[in-house]
Amino acid sequence: MLEISGREVLIEELTAPLEKDSAITQVEGFKVVRGQLHCSRCGTSDRKKRQIAPCSCGKDCYYCVTCLQMGKIKRCSILYTAKEQNHFPSLKEPLLTWEGELSKQQKEASLAIVETIKIGGERFIWAVAGAGKTEMIFKGIELALQDKKRVCIASPRVDVCLELAPRLKRAFQHVPLAVLYGGSDEAYCYTQLVIATTHQLLRFNQAFDVLIIDEVDAFPFNVDQALQYVAKKAKKQQGALIFLSATPSRKMQRAIQQKKLTATMLPARYHGYRLPEPQLIWCGDWQKKIRQQKKISVFFSYLKKSLDNKRRTLIFLPNISLMQQVARQLEHCFPDSAFTTVYAQDPKRKDKITDMRQEKYDFLLTTTILERGVTFKDIDVIVLGAEDRTFTESALVQIAGRAGRHKDFPSGAVLFFYYGKTRALKKAVQQIKRMNRLAMERGLIERC
Repeated sequence: MLEISGREVLIEELTAPLEKDSAITQVEGFKVVRGQLHCSRCGTSDRKKRQIAPCSCGKDCYYCVTCLQMGKIKRCSILYTAKEQNHFPSLKEPLLTWEGELSKQQKEASLAIVETIKIGGERFIWAVAGAGKTEMIFKGIELALQDKKRVCIASPRVDVCLELAPRLKRAFQHVPLAVLYGGSDEAYCYTQLVIATTHQLLRFNQAFDVLIIDEVDAFPFNVDQALQYVAKKAKKQQGALIFLSATPSRKMQRAIQQKKLTATMLPARYHGYRLPEPQLIWCGDWQKKIRQQKKISVFFSYLKKSLDNKRRTLIFLPNISLMQQVARQLEHCFPDSAFTTVYAQDPKRKDKITDMRQEKYDFLLTTTILERGVTFKDIDVIVLGAEDRTFTESALVQIAGRAGRHKDFPSGAVLFFYYGKTRALKKAVQQIKRMNRLAMERGLIERC
């Protein structure tokens, strides 16, 4: 029964036989809402998102394409669900074992989060990269756990979840924690505290009293209506929904300005240093030079200087193909340097990120997969081809936010190499400078 408490799953997703229980409800795979057919799991009603195929039920049966990666929901499917009962064992005190100190603005945000958890509703925490968002949610989580509420911290990115997990385990050492993401080796277990990718929320229904979505503007959550639907479905109706991001979408910014969404803004980092402001460097037609197997002189010169100064660097490129071509050039030019490449489907992705964190590489080439949710102690950041449409305004702001995050190393360099200045490039630089000005005006930046 606990395995499906607050969940909505297919019979084949269960790890144990389903017991006969009057509290278990069966839900058809598709339901009619206001005359339209909807997938019961992801809410999709678009006919183009349904396909027909021969089925074990003996008929040609349509199924939902939108949430197919989480298992096939067919017209004949049955989802099993049970109401979340919040049956949790007593936890050993103290629940919160983190003993760090919050800055003034972190305390204000923490109090706002606590208040939202107490009364329910929605709140947006707009905090610059490196503001210390994770530490701000600790008090709210502690309060929820004490009140026997179930808590989930979700993110669109696996890397963010994997970064959060050890930090939550250290902060709540006596609290069992489930970490849910595609490809995980761990079987699902019922816990009061959960970290999950937003895709994993597809398997929950009215489960969480508190749902915190980190990096809410990240792909695919920011463009996927089904994921936004299931986030609302996974939260209890009277629960609290808290969004965290350094780069809210234009839609969310409008909602904040129009007072439709309550927000708390944090324009400064926890350590009191300003955000590193990007340096824009023109590098000519860099893609043409790569095709002609020629060096991008200004880029290679800066990287050599960085290596000579013993600086470790995170280098972003628009796509895998270009990244691999640049990597081959770097192998030839810097044969004694330790580096590698990483991308979303890289089977060694987790290990490479860990190795970079442990300073085993001089530099790491990456796609936008590492634009957010990862922290390296002391690095510079380079974007090659910052004009590419892959690098949106929010992506560039997030990328710049990888530098200078640690209190002992707050001044990493950020270099945007470009062929032509785009609106996104200009807006990203403006946003970073605007946050620095706002932090100065509020007296939050004490050091330069």
